[in-house]
Amino acid sequence: MMAFTAAIDQIRMANRLSGRPLYEWVVLGETGNPVNASTGLAVNSIPMEDAGRLETVFVCGGLDIENRTGNAISTWLQRQAKAGVQIGAICTGTYILADAGLLNGYRCTIHWENLTGLRTRFPGLVISQELFEVDRDRFTCAGGSSAMDMMVYLIARKHGWRLATEIAEEFLVERIRGKNDRQRFPLRLYLGGSQPKLERAVSYMEANLEELLSLDEISSYVGLSRRQLERLFQKYLKCVPTRYYMHLRLKHARQLLLQTDMRIGEIAMSTGFVSTPHFSKSYRSYFGNPPRDERKARILSASENELAVTL
Repeated sequence: MMAFTAAIDQIRMANRLSGRPLYEWVVLGETGNPVNASTGLAVNSIPMEDAGRLETVFVCGGLDIENRTGNAISTWLQRQAKAGVQIGAICTGTYILADAGLLNGYRCTIHWENLTGLRTRFPGLVISQELFEVDRDRFTCAGGSSAMDMMVYLIARKHGWRLATEIAEEFLVERIRGKNDRQRFPLRLYLGGSQPKLERAVSYMEANLEELLSLDEISSYVGLSRRQLERLFQKYLKCVPTRYYMHLRLKHARQLLLQTDMRIGEIAMSTGFVSTPHFSKSYRSYFGNPPRDERKARILSASENELAVTL
């Protein structure tokens, strides 16, 4: 809901501050019934087939997006694209565009929690971790407040930065973030930029989640002894390197579990575990539930929710 309203409110404010109807918009749904957000708030819509001629379409997605694709939506979006309509996505709406084949050959982005699932399902896509991507007639953003940044950028591109700055001031935004800003705070911000070797060690771990590195290999890579590296982890990250590495692997495994159809054994192998039982035990110890139960809960939740995509 935050991403949805953040996008709409920017064009509303553009109209207000310019004193002219620069933009008109309509909310579309697959059936035209009210679309319920995860907050419990309902948004009125009209059937997408009744939309008439459009200049731009934005698909706004929410939770469990990988289970909310549909042929009717894909077909309708494909027709819009063939008619020359610009196509955009807000938050996990990127998944719907990818499923419709509308991001092939384009740069795109999605919320960082969904990056793993999107890359696994659509390995041919060029996916970045930026706040938003504007590539020709395709617009995607990571959701949350990034919807505001993307819309302000698009307004500035069409109507100038003076209006965009006035919009930001109205919403008490201190800085208009650019499309190359990153979604997540890098580790160096938490560490104050004072521990480059620790940052390098963590980056090395993140790049090697399937083929496990030994502590000696990590220490050698960053130019420290094992003991020195252990002291850095204990002082700044409050745990030993092996435990931190395990947490990275388990968090990645959870993304694969909830966002893909990979078998649990495959997920275990792809995150460096020697066996499925070892993976399940470690997963349960960290998250409180075994991986099989988490997947069952996700499937049950998806089946109870009616498909509803807001355009």
